[in-house]
Amino acid sequence: MILASDRNESATIDPREAAHFGTMAADWWNPKGSSAPLHQLNPPRLRYIRDRVDTHWHGDGTGFTPLAGRTALDVGCGAGLLCEPLARLGASVTGIDAAPENIAAAEIHAAQSGLAIDYRAGGVEGLDGQFDLVTSLEVIEHVSDPAGFVRGLARVLADNGLLILSTPNRTPLSRLAMITIAEGTGRIPRGTHDWNKFLTPEELTALLRDAGLHVVHTQGLGFSPATGFALSDSTSLDYFLTAVKA
Repeated sequence: MILASDRNESATIDPREAAHFGTMAADWWNPKGSSAPLHQLNPPRLRYIRDRVDTHWHGDGTGFTPLAGRTALDVGCGAGLLCEPLARLGASVTGIDAAPENIAAAEIHAAQSGLAIDYRAGGVEGLDGQFDLVTSLEVIEHVSDPAGFVRGLARVLADNGLLILSTPNRTPLSRLAMITIAEGTGRIPRGTHDWNKFLTPEELTALLRDAGLHVVHTQGLGFSPATGFALSDSTSLDYFLTAVKA
């Protein structure tokens, strides 16, 4: 493995963020615990990923393993909530996370689930190799250097690969929903988000462009008390971006 110091790249891990999420490791797989919103996010996340995978690699949407024969990397994987479904979709999966506690929890759960997933503690700048699918969902708003983080993602993306990101938009709605309501009522742990670090779609698109990537699809992620999280035409709360090498 090549370390950040060998690449002359800046480290993107924020130690305070890593410590915050590390404290949630033991509860990560509890659908009613502190990570409950992540469990609720997974179905629309997977719908989006499956749609983009089928579009990019010309799948018909009916097979159970559309990622068979492909490699996938989830950056900021937590305890593996996305890695495990990607493995079941057929991919050879690597998951990396800044918090060693999360990696330990991920390894235990994968073993209990009978899944072979390569988990590693660290940041993207310390990773070698290239991957067909690179995902990083609700992560970039927690790193210390978003531009360096995106460059790291671009570096490990294969030439015909697909990069999928999601992140909150920096809008009055996201401040109200994610800070005032979600954190204020304890739905998610206080201090999870810094609204000032949220990126607009235009800002994230510019970072991707500067890293040699081209955005091919954007879709919003919305929430309602009646239906929960769902894909949306509006990006005012949260959104997905899909990019390929330019």
